[in-house]
Amino acid sequence: MYKLKIAVLFGGCSEEHDVSVKSAMEVAANINKEKYQPFYIGITKSGAWKLCDKPCRDWENYAGYPAVISPDRRIHGLLIQKDGGYESQPVDVVLPMIHGKFGEDGTIQGLLELSGIPYVGCDIQSSVICMDKSLAYMVVKNAGIEVPGFRVLQKGDSLEAETLSYPVFVKPARSGSSFGVNKVCRAEELQAAVTEAGKYDSKILVEEAVSGSEVGCAILGNGNDLITGEVDQIELKHGFFKIHQEAQPEKGSENAVIRVPAALPDEVREQIQETAKKTYRVLGCRGLARIDLFLREDGSIVLNEVNTMPGFTSYSRYPRMMTAAGFTLSEILDRLIGLSLRR
Repeated sequence: MYKLKIAVLFGGCSEEHDVSVKSAMEVAANINKEKYQPFYIGITKSGAWKLCDKPCRDWENYAGYPAVISPDRRIHGLLIQKDGGYESQPVDVVLPMIHGKFGEDGTIQGLLELSGIPYVGCDIQSSVICMDKSLAYMVVKNAGIEVPGFRVLQKGDSLEAETLSYPVFVKPARSGSSFGVNKVCRAEELQAAVTEAGKYDSKILVEEAVSGSEVGCAILGNGNDLITGEVDQIELKHGFFKIHQEAQPEKGSENAVIRVPAALPDEVREQIQETAKKTYRVLGCRGLARIDLFLREDGSIVLNEVNTMPGFTSYSRYPRMMTAAGFTLSEILDRLIGLSLRR
């Protein structure tokens, strides 16, 4: 039986490099080897692409030949540098398991569009919009979905701290996993938070702190044919949710408990799922996304952010929500590969 050749990209140059490696490790452990022949291409933090046997925490010590996706559609696959020359390796589908900058912002999607190779996940346009929280807010607000109040700063801009109503969140407009995010409760804390966010992005968001609980919904599918995972709910003990920055996230969050399914009435969970699906469609998402929302005490739902390539680690929210809905990670990967071939 012919096995589909799947190029799995992981690592990358963003602050989410290590999360991406962990996600790829879960892919390697769960992809159906009877149906697929995976090729693992790791990208170092400095941007070098290398073929490796399988992803692991110290994969660079075992990496082999340099290998890249060719933009030449005649190749339809990898170019592998060997013995002073190049060999081509055709592939059927690319799974870009790269989080954050260069992975979810349309960059890798542009290369894959040039290559002509089907790939898992959102296209260039939806990736660009979802990665930039201010753009995503404007698009979904126009469709009638509630968003937090926000202001946009460019690095170096000044903002009169006394004009804001506190608390606010200051965050990079185009980053993920809460890197560079700070909750600001007083005017005198604002500048330090803006400076910190500016380390991760030149575009900075100063956003209303929505009062309520954080909830999320995993989505898989295209168009109107969408599957939702069970809704989850984050119960904070203090601060804000930032599990990927913790020392041992595999053992659970230091300041939060994630409940899947959320301890909410059925009608509220259904409303969250419907809002998530509407957001997904409005933003033009394909394949998969995790829609993060706020649930206010009055029952209203507010968009937080959209992750177009959410984490697949053992502690990540997307696979946990889908597992709670009855899907194994192997089944999720199978469906995602199938969807990529029907773009």
